[in-house]
Amino acid sequence: MITSYTSQEQATIAQAPLLAGFAVAASDLGVVSTAIEVAALSREIVGAAKKYPQNAVIQAVFSEAALRSGAVKLEPPSVKPEDVKAGVLVDQAIAAINTALDFLHGKATPEEIDEYKAFIYACANAVANAAGKGLFGSGAKVSEREALALAKIRAALAF
Repeated sequence: MITSYTSQEQATIAQAPLLAGFAVAASDLGVVSTAIEVAALSREIVGAAKKYPQNAVIQAVFSEAALRSGAVKLEPPSVKPEDVKAGVLVDQAIAAINTALDFLHGKATPEEIDEYKAFIYACANAVANAAGKGLFGSGAKVSEREALALAKIRAALAF
């Protein structure tokens, strides 16, 4: 099912995986590890169109043409330090996921929605597994706080 999306829908579809990745990164901040995690998130987003070539939702928002057109702006969320500690970013990511999925019902096939959900989780998971807590991001990859954020995101995705 190929459907066009409004600019608001495109922005929300783009924001959900971005927020999911940032929520995991912010759950356990470190100067070097966060930089490595943001790079991992960027790779997931830039590679989405190639990874899901038949998915009209992902192609509409994350294809090279869509990203270059400037129609969708991928901007990191503004976060206050107290929000990070309180887990507000995870809640914001879940709200964005739910809104994006609401937009997609009736416009995308169940398969496209499932792949979009898998893409969102892949973004969050790539961040969690990108860097450890040790010096320069070495060491155990997924911290307890990252695992908790991943679990909440996975539950929101219902798979």
